[in-house]
Amino acid sequence: MAEGPDQPPEKAATEKQKFELEAELPADGAIASGVAVIRNMVKTLPGNPGVYRMLNAAGDVLYVGKARNLRNRVTNYTQLIGLSNRIRRMVAETARMEVVTTHTEVEALLLEINLIKQLMPRYNVLLRDDKSFPYIHLRSTHPVPQLTKHRGARNEGGEYYGPFASAGAVNRTITALHRAFLLRSCSDSIYQSRTRPCLQYQIKRCSAPCVDKIGTEDYLALVDQARAVLTGHSREINARLVAAMTEAADTLDYETAAVIRNRIRALAHIQAHQDINVEGLVDADVIAAHQEGGHTSIQVFFFRAGQNWGNRAYFPSHDRALAIDEVLAAFIGQFYDNKPPPPLLLLSHDPAEAELLAEALSTHAGRKVTLLAPQRGDKKKLVEHAMANAREALGRRLAESSTQQKLLAGVATALGLDAPPTRIEVYDNSHIQGTNAIGAMIVAGPEGFLKSAYRKFNIRGDADDFKPGDDFAMMREVLTRRFQRAQKEDPERTLGQWPDLVLIDGGAGQLSAVEEVLMELGIDDVQLVAIAKGPDRNAGRERFFVPGQAPFSLEPKDPVLYFLQRLRDEAHRFAIGTHRARRTKAITVSPLDEVAGIGPSRKKALLHHFGSAKAVARAGQLDLEAVDGISKTVAKKIYDHFHADD
Repeated sequence: MAEGPDQPPEKAATEKQKFELEAELPADGAIASGVAVIRNMVKTLPGNPGVYRMLNAAGDVLYVGKARNLRNRVTNYTQLIGLSNRIRRMVAETARMEVVTTHTEVEALLLEINLIKQLMPRYNVLLRDDKSFPYIHLRSTHPVPQLTKHRGARNEGGEYYGPFASAGAVNRTITALHRAFLLRSCSDSIYQSRTRPCLQYQIKRCSAPCVDKIGTEDYLALVDQARAVLTGHSREINARLVAAMTEAADTLDYETAAVIRNRIRALAHIQAHQDINVEGLVDADVIAAHQEGGHTSIQVFFFRAGQNWGNRAYFPSHDRALAIDEVLAAFIGQFYDNKPPPPLLLLSHDPAEAELLAEALSTHAGRKVTLLAPQRGDKKKLVEHAMANAREALGRRLAESSTQQKLLAGVATALGLDAPPTRIEVYDNSHIQGTNAIGAMIVAGPEGFLKSAYRKFNIRGDADDFKPGDDFAMMREVLTRRFQRAQKEDPERTLGQWPDLVLIDGGAGQLSAVEEVLMELGIDDVQLVAIAKGPDRNAGRERFFVPGQAPFSLEPKDPVLYFLQRLRDEAHRFAIGTHRARRTKAITVSPLDEVAGIGPSRKKALLHHFGSAKAVARAGQLDLEAVDGISKTVAKKIYDHFHADD
C-alpha cells in the first residue's frame, strides 16, 4: 500500500505546473547524491519490519513508507531502472532518512498511517478532508436522559449512534426522533432551572419532564423506544404504536389517537430515509472508488443497525499514475485512523495488501474487520450504487475545477495580475456598534472554497487609539495578526500559507489601512484589491480599488464579477455567522456564572428573589442573606465578587 509515492499537495503548484514537474527529470548529480544517502542507510538497516522516512535538506518529510523487510524495501530506491520520474525526483531530494523498527508488519502499517496523517508528506496519498463526523448522543447519565447531536471525542456517559455523513442527516433524524418520542434536548442547567414548559413542548417536540408534564417511568419508556429505533428495531416500535392508536380510537379517545398518529408519521420519516433491506447487513460501510484522468473520487456510505445514515465524497491527493487499488488502500487506512471501523467494509475494488490492511483494522478496532468486494447479490448492488455516486461526484469536480481555472484566469486579466491566483483570501468584519466584533477570513483556490483554511478573529482592540466600531482599525488588527503569524510560521513561503491575492470588503479607506499594515511588516508582493458596493448598494455596480490604479467597474454580466461577488458574499456570510454565534453566547452567559460556588439551585433562587443578575450585583450583603439557600458565607462571597473594586 505504501509502495508508490504520491503527488505533492495541490497548494504546491497549479495543475499545469504539476504536469511540467512530472515530465521533468532531476539532474544526474542530484539523483546520485540521493542514491548515496540511501545506500549509506541501507548498510545499517535490519531485515525487520518497520517504517522509513525520507527527508530533504530542510528537514521536511518527503515520504513515509512501511516495509516487511526494511533492508530489501529501501534498497529498491537505489535501483533507478524501472523507477518513475516522480520517484526519481523524490530520491534526488532525499538528504537523509529516519527509520523505526516494529515487531510486525501490521504495527508498521499502523505507524505509517499515523505518521502520514500527522506529517502530510508531499509524496504520499493524502486524505485532506478528514473532519469528524456527527453522532446522536443519548446521554443516560442523568435520571432524565437527553437526546442531542454530538461531534468530537465520545467520552461522556451514555450511548452514541452513528456516524452520520453530515450535520443535515443527523439533524433530520434528531428532529424526527424528537417528534416521535418527545425527548428533551436541553442542557442539565436549563432543565433544572425551568419553572414552566419551553417552546419545544409547545410545538410538540418535548414531553416537558422538567415540570412533571410526564412521569419519569413514562419518559424512560419513550427513551427505550427511541433506543430501539436507533438500534434497528423501528418496525417493531411502529407496529406497537399502530396497535396503541387503534386501541385509543376504538375507545373513542381520539385525542390520544391523534398524538400517536403524529408519532407514527415522524417515525415513518426516519424509516423512509434510513431503512434498507439487505439481508445480513447490520453495521457496514460501503466504499467505492472511481478513477479518471489521474484523479480519484471515493464515496463512503454509512450503514448502522440496518439503516442508511448518509454518504460523503472524498478526493484524495495522489500521483496520477498510482493504481486505484493502492489509492483505495491508503484511503481506508487514513480514513479509519481516528475512528473505529465497522465489522464489514464493502468495497468496489480489492485494495492493495488487503489481508494486511484487514488485520491492521482489526487490531485498531479490537475486533474482526472484514474487507469484501462483493461480486453478486444485494451487496453488489449497494456497491454499484456507491460507484455511480463516485463517478458523478468526480465528473462534477472535474467540471467545477475546469470552470474555476477559467474564472481565476479571468480574475488575473480583470485585476491585472501576473498569473491566475492559486490562493485568494477575502476579509470582512462584523459587529453591532462595536460590540462582539469579529474579523473573518475565507480562502478560495483552484478547487473552490477551502473551508478548512477559514479563520475568525476576535477583535481585541488593544491599541490606545482604537475606538469600538472603527472598521479601519478592525481591519488593521486582523491583517496585522494574520500576516505576523504567516511571517512566523512560514517565513520561506513553502507551506502554502501565503495568498496571491487579498480581497477586502470595502473601499479606498479599507484598502489604505491594509496597505499600511503590509508596509509596516515589510510585505510588498501580495496583490491587494478592495471591492465596494455600488451606488444604492446595488449588486452588479461594484467598484474595485487596486493600488496605483483608478477605481473601475466590471461589466454587470461578467462571470468574473459574479465570481468576485460570490467570494465577498461568502466572507460576509462567514463573518455574520461567527458574530451571531459570539453574540448568542454572550447573551446566554450570566454574571452569576462567574461566582464560585453558585450552582443552578442558588442561581435560580437569586434570580427569583431579585429578578435579574444586575439586581443581584447591586444588592447588599444583608439582602443577599435573605435569599433562601444563601448563607452568610455565600452572601459575602457574592458581595465581594461584585464589589472587588470597592
